Amino acid sequence: MGGSFKGFKRWIFAGATLFLALILAAAFIWRYDILSNALDPKVPFLTYKPPPAPDYGKREAWALLPANAEAPSPTDPPVDVFFVHPTTFDGGRDWNGGIDQPKAQRFLARVVLPNYAGPFERVGRLFAPRYRQASLYTYLTLRDDARDARRFAYGDVLQAFRAYVSRYGQDRPFVIVGVEQGGSLVARLLREEIAGKPDLKRRLVAAYLIETVVPADEYGPTAPLPACQRRGLSGCVAAWASAQEGDFHTAQELTGRSLVWDGADQLVNLEHRQPLCFNPLLGGVTTERAPARMNLGAANATGLDWGARPAFLQRQVSAGCENGLLRTSRPKSNALRDTGSWADRRKVDGFNLFYADIEADAMARAEAKIGRPLSPAASGEQGG
Repeated sequence: MGGSFKGFKRWIFAGATLFLALILAAAFIWRYDILSNALDPKVPFLTYKPPPAPDYGKREAWALLPANAEAPSPTDPPVDVFFVHPTTFDGGRDWNGGIDQPKAQRFLARVVLPNYAGPFERVGRLFAPRYRQASLYTYLTLRDDARDARRFAYGDVLQAFRAYVSRYGQDRPFVIVGVEQGGSLVARLLREEIAGKPDLKRRLVAAYLIETVVPADEYGPTAPLPACQRRGLSGCVAAWASAQEGDFHTAQELTGRSLVWDGADQLVNLEHRQPLCFNPLLGGVTTERAPARMNLGAANATGLDWGARPAFLQRQVSAGCENGLLRTSRPKSNALRDTGSWADRRKVDGFNLFYADIEADAMARAEAKIGRPLSPAASGEQGG
C-alpha cells in the first residue's frame, strides 16, 4: 500500500512538472505576442480621445529649441536642422503618446537626442518638436487603427514644421532629419510641404531619413527631390534602413511589414518595391560595399548631457546595400550592443554606428550649399 501511494505521488509530481514545463514553453514561444498584447489600447481609434495638442508657440512643445530661436545672432551657424524623433512611447491605454509622457521623454532625452540629433549639432541650430507620436504598438501590428494613429501623428509634425518656417526659418537653409517613425513622417512632409514649394525646396540642404524604409522609385534622378547619389550634393534625400548581416528576421520585417505613404497619403505595404538605400560610409546611393576602415566613428552617446561630445569608436562596421537594405557587419565594440527591456530593444538602438559619418556628410552638404566652411558651435538647448 505504501509503495503504491509513493508511486502515485511520483506520478502526480512528474505530471505537474510536465504541465509547468509546457506552460513555460508556451509562454516563451508566444512571449512577444503576450508583451505586444499588453500594449494594445483595446479601443477603436475612431472612439479614442487623443492627448491635448502641442502649442508650438511655446518652448515646452520643443525638445530642442535654440535660446535665440526668433532672432539668430551673427555668431550662430547659418543653417538650421529640423529633427523629428523616432518612437519613444510604448503604448497601453493610448494610441498616441502625449508630449509630457514621462517614460517616453526620458528615452528621448537619454537615448534619442544624444545619439541621433547629436550628429547634427555642429551642422546648425536644432529644432526638435515634441509631437503626439504613434505608440510602439502601432509598429507591431498592421491594423487600420494603428495606421490611423500614425496618420494622426503626422498632423503634429506638419504644424511644427509650419511653425518653424513662419516663426524661426527666416529664409535660412535647413536640413531635415527623421528617424524611424520620424523618418516616415518626414517622407510625407517632403512630398507635401517641400517638393512642390520652390522657396522651401531651394533652401533644403538635404533630408536624412534614418532607419526608415521609403520606396527607391520615388527618389529617382528626375524626381522633385532625388536621392543623394554622391557626397556634396544638396537638395537631395538620404534614406536607409539597416540590418546586421545574418539577421534575416529583421531584414524580412523591414521589407515585408514596412508601411509607406501612397499618393492618397494612406499607409500601404511596401510589397515588392525596393527601399532606397543610402550608404553613410560612402555618402551616396550605391551597391558598393564599404570596408570598416571607412567608418569614421560609431558612438554610444546614451546618457550624455546634451552638447557633450561622445567618444568615437572608429572602424567598427563595414556596410553595403543589398536589395535595398543597408547590411552591416557586427560591431567590434561591446558598447555597440542592444540592451534594455523588450520594448526598448524594439525601438532605435541606444548607439549610432554612423555618428561621425553622418556628421561629416551633413556638414559637407551644408558647406556646399552656403559656399563656405561651417564653424563648430553649439546649436541649441534642450527645452521642456
